[in-house]
Amino acid sequence: MNPICKLFHIKYPIIQAGMVWCSGWKLASAVSNAGGLGIIGAGSMYPEVLREHIQKCKMATNKPFGVNIPLLYPNIQEIIDVVLEEGVKIIFSSAGNPATWTGTLKAKGITVVHVIANTKFALKAEAAGVDAIVAEGFEAGGHNGREETTTMCLIPMLKDIVQVPIIAAGGIASGRAMLAAFALGADAVQVGSAFAVAEESSAHSAFKHKIIAADEGDTKLAMKKLVPVRLLKNGFADAVAMAEADGANRSVLMELLGRARAKLGMFEGDMENGELEIGQVSAMLKEIKPAKVILEDIWNSFRTELQRFSSLPNELDL
Repeated sequence: MNPICKLFHIKYPIIQAGMVWCSGWKLASAVSNAGGLGIIGAGSMYPEVLREHIQKCKMATNKPFGVNIPLLYPNIQEIIDVVLEEGVKIIFSSAGNPATWTGTLKAKGITVVHVIANTKFALKAEAAGVDAIVAEGFEAGGHNGREETTTMCLIPMLKDIVQVPIIAAGGIASGRAMLAAFALGADAVQVGSAFAVAEESSAHSAFKHKIIAADEGDTKLAMKKLVPVRLLKNGFADAVAMAEADGANRSVLMELLGRARAKLGMFEGDMENGELEIGQVSAMLKEIKPAKVILEDIWNSFRTELQRFSSLPNELDL
């Protein structure tokens, strides 16, 4: 049995990313009901809002689901308290040191997965006792690695040095990409951008339509002096690029970023002044569909491509 399916008790080795302002209970429950693993993104939620989403997700599905927790947030203790009180069984941690909370969570019987973007932190996560890692390549949307290592390079490097299961992330929105990730050594895939435009995504409709209108080269990695983040190009992204070209320091970039800039764009629909986090694979997304259809399209395409490759030796006279 696939190790990730066994770990999470799910049908398909397809994980929905915990994206800020996109991953509420509606999306998470829809993905879980379809046989994948849905994730509530706690990064954009106050503790009591997160509690509400967890409770609603429990009512909307009897399947496993998880919560993504960025460890850099100042109210992290309150967030941890909520997931413990609500009996969440799966936590995906990110943007911080996994050693800080992994032991506490696992002592409560919680399955812990940590998101990394390089080999150094993969080894740290494994040493901290995580059950699996998400290996996120440079192509991914949202917060990203400073090394700019692509998924195609990162997965095989990790496969040689870690023993825990690897979930590939970054640039995956099709069965072909999923098969490529498996060929490189992944045990499952995490899909973000494709689910950001799902009908059940809590993203603003203007953001969804801007994503499906995006073309090749319409995203850029920015704010490397703070926390690197991949953005769709717009007025805000242009302002960041100009500031960085002028040598802006962290404090200047923080002032430009301000408060709730991501909420302004992704949730409230200001396509010019908001922060629009999305992956390079947005150039391949052309339709808003239900999460169930998105998951099944990826899985069915994966199986089709796998069957095609199984006949490749004969075609090549090998």
